[in-house]
Amino acid sequence: METDPTKESKLPSSEPLPTPPPLAPPPPASSKLRKIVMVASIAAGIQFGWALQLSLLTPYVQLLGIPHTWAAFIWLCGPISGMLVQPIVGYHSDRCTSRFGRRRPFIAGGALAVAVAVFLIGYAADLGQLSGDPVAKSPKPRAIAVFVVGFWILDVANNMLQGPCRALLADLSGANQKKTRIANALYSFFMAVGNVLGFAAGSYTHLYKIFPFTKTKACDVYCANLKSCFFISIVLLLTLTVLALIYVREKPWSPERGNTAAGDEEEEDEGASESSPMPFFSEIFASLKNLQKPMWILLLVTCLNWVAWFPFLLFDTDWMGREVYGGDSNGNPDQVRLYDRGVRAGALGLMLNSVVLGFTSLGVEVLARAVGGVKRLWGIVNFILSFCLFMTILITKMAESHRRFATVGGGATVPLPPPGDVKAGALALFAVMGVPQAITYSIPFALASIFCNTAGAGQGLSLGVLNLSIVIPQMVVSVASGPWDALFGGGNLPAFVVGGVAAAASGIFAFTLLPSPQPDAPSAKTSRAVTAAFH
Repeated sequence: METDPTKESKLPSSEPLPTPPPLAPPPPASSKLRKIVMVASIAAGIQFGWALQLSLLTPYVQLLGIPHTWAAFIWLCGPISGMLVQPIVGYHSDRCTSRFGRRRPFIAGGALAVAVAVFLIGYAADLGQLSGDPVAKSPKPRAIAVFVVGFWILDVANNMLQGPCRALLADLSGANQKKTRIANALYSFFMAVGNVLGFAAGSYTHLYKIFPFTKTKACDVYCANLKSCFFISIVLLLTLTVLALIYVREKPWSPERGNTAAGDEEEEDEGASESSPMPFFSEIFASLKNLQKPMWILLLVTCLNWVAWFPFLLFDTDWMGREVYGGDSNGNPDQVRLYDRGVRAGALGLMLNSVVLGFTSLGVEVLARAVGGVKRLWGIVNFILSFCLFMTILITKMAESHRRFATVGGGATVPLPPPGDVKAGALALFAVMGVPQAITYSIPFALASIFCNTAGAGQGLSLGVLNLSIVIPQMVVSVASGPWDALFGGGNLPAFVVGGVAAAASGIFAFTLLPSPQPDAPSAKTSRAVTAAFH
């Protein structure tokens, strides 16, 4: 009940004065932008390694002799580790009482684990040969074992890095929603930078000459190039991580004192205490149970968004080689050669996609203001994504109708690449999809940070829960897309159509259900003024 200050003087002197209503703690102050830039730059080192995985590891898997049926299970480790590791790391980083801070120990540990994993992957053939694998025979079981261990460690380590990095960005942004959006846009920008550098390094076939010791009896030129790329990846990631962790300091956190670090928010969940901590999985279930409606809607929109993205991310270069160029990875030598040309064209498309992704990431804030808010921006780009996925049908049909063959000696026919306008249309599609991808890499994470600030939840655990709505669709798409495509005669288009429908649904829900973030909390100065008014 509010107290009328004009009547306070009429109260009997023996009665105590009414207690003013309790004030919420002042919102955390945001840090300087250059600190946010330093932390966001770690994404370039992380994504450099991801780009190398996408562009180089599949042929390396074939070099080691891993059966195709096993390769699918190896790639499943990404979503599985993301489903488990990010929530676990997020949970413990919210409660870490290390003198180095809450997020920095996990970021440092993740970077070191990446270095170990990359070494194991790059030297799998050499370690296998030292352990008794024959050089000239395939498969190489010991090398495969080393590779699988390294690959799983790499995915776990990357998830150890990404969650705390985004949580630290949210901590540094404080309650400033604009700075939260800028921080996640910068993270998306540096992801694009890492993509461009990674694809460029992977496409340079003479990189091993810089590190001549990488070529060995068990490791041919391709393998040596892979090693060289991974050496650069380790140096880039560790350099960026060390610089960020030295420049950006966190004050130690303890549940008794609550928030002591600039840019952090009070994260002790109601009902939880240091004396009786809840088991981790109970905390996850409690976190899901107690999610407020805005977060549930955000999870739904994010889930549909990634159902749309994953078919294209998994099969984009295969679509270029198979549907656009008309090649066949299991056909005759001419078809295999044409398929390889299409895959390389798809790699060029990914480079264009990354460039557009980077420039769009820098303009997210401007775009959001232009269309009237982040939820509208996310809805619009989801419709753009849906349109692009349906356009793959048109490009494929154009490529089929313009399929050309050349007659060589003996009367044999050799398939030719598609006409220039078809190839240009496919590359333009890759480039345009960089726009919705920039929003996908930034806005959902910013909204999760904003919504959990409002609800008083821990940033690490909240971002880990958001990651569940990303990795679960990835697992579903990985398992179901093959049988689904086979049901309609093979090819990648059926999965792309499902993605187009999911993107349209995601856009509709973003427009109609997703709430707009509340305005920024009042500044600390305003809070002090309100406090003074009650004394």
